[in-house]
Amino acid sequence: MHVVERFAAWATGWRAQPIADDVRHHARRALIDWHAALIPGEIVPPATMLKKAFPQDDPRTVALIKGSAAHTVEVDDIFRDGIYHAGAPTIAAVVALNPVALLRPVIVGYEISTRIAAAMGRAHYKYWHNTGTIGCFGAAAAAAEVLNLGEKQFAHALATVTTFAAGLQQAFRMDSMSKPLHAGHAAEAGVTAALAAREGVTGSLDVIEGEAGFGRAMGDGPDWDKALATLGHEFHITRMTFKNHACCGHTFAAIDGALALKEKMGIAARDIDEVRVGTYRAGVEVAHYATPRTPAEARFSMKYVVASALTHGSVRLAAFEESRMRDPETRALMPKISVALDPELDATFPRQRAARVAISARGRREELVQPTRKGDPDAPLTDAELEAKFLELAAPVLGAAGARDLLSRLWKSQ
Repeated sequence: MHVVERFAAWATGWRAQPIADDVRHHARRALIDWHAALIPGEIVPPATMLKKAFPQDDPRTVALIKGSAAHTVEVDDIFRDGIYHAGAPTIAAVVALNPVALLRPVIVGYEISTRIAAAMGRAHYKYWHNTGTIGCFGAAAAAAEVLNLGEKQFAHALATVTTFAAGLQQAFRMDSMSKPLHAGHAAEAGVTAALAAREGVTGSLDVIEGEAGFGRAMGDGPDWDKALATLGHEFHITRMTFKNHACCGHTFAAIDGALALKEKMGIAARDIDEVRVGTYRAGVEVAHYATPRTPAEARFSMKYVVASALTHGSVRLAAFEESRMRDPETRALMPKISVALDPELDATFPRQRAARVAISARGRREELVQPTRKGDPDAPLTDAELEAKFLELAAPVLGAAGARDLLSRLWKSQ
């Protein structure tokens, strides 16, 4: 059997199995986190522009807009081992087709796409944005499950969407709206592939593992047997990272470490003479903006987000408002921050996201290694913390009562 057929066989066979309680609970957490990212993202570009550009009476367009919106303000979930934001494209595809029956399609989309992401690994991430390239698999699998496709149709949906995979890292190395559009395109592509497969459109079933297929063209020879080995036995949706900061996830360990060190030293931002951050290569290369001019650049500026955290105590949506970005104390601290590659920490990426932070202040110097990020599977947000994140992001848009009502309904999702 080809890789897409093996994934399809598991998904269609799993329909007869009950969803375990812990898997159900974590799927609800993923839905809550996705809505927390979606709601503020829907009221800003590019979602507002896409709503003007396209009529919204087609599920593919709905998937495009919601997938883009859920990735815009940089608070959506992460599958750490796959360097991949699973929720934005996967859940957008489900909601576009059926906003009621959510959990099983979401789980199927997460389980298939996260395994492909982990298999493609670091080599894929060198040039490609996994949320675009891998997200299409999550969206197609979830959409195929919503449509109740048979095993052959399901496999063809995955085969077709493979050749739609796109999303270049270079697209967000300059200020642009391309990055959230990657998630939106993945959601749209997944819905398109599943709807087409339902009507009999076929794809090349060996497109993932073939000589000129996805694995070889965009990776370094992934081990597909290993990728499939735990399918149906271990559920990756139970170990997602839920973001605790509203910016690039590669900066989180540095933010957490800087805040911990500041508290330990009992200092204020104005006392700091120097901050040194050592981290893995992606943290250096992706969060590279030294003097960000726009909110998009600031979210991918290690210097800015660390300085903002040290000055204001957190990195929430307010950190990217114009007045906060011009804050004199934050801007004064940024030149005192240096960022460098730490080979030891780089060797553990992506399974570990760590940072080494050193602060000099008041004539003394302290250093610590932040081994993980708040929100990662080994330091997860509690349900209460996830609820607080949701309410913080949703209430300004929906109102406090509306946000609490939606939260209650999401905890009861089926």
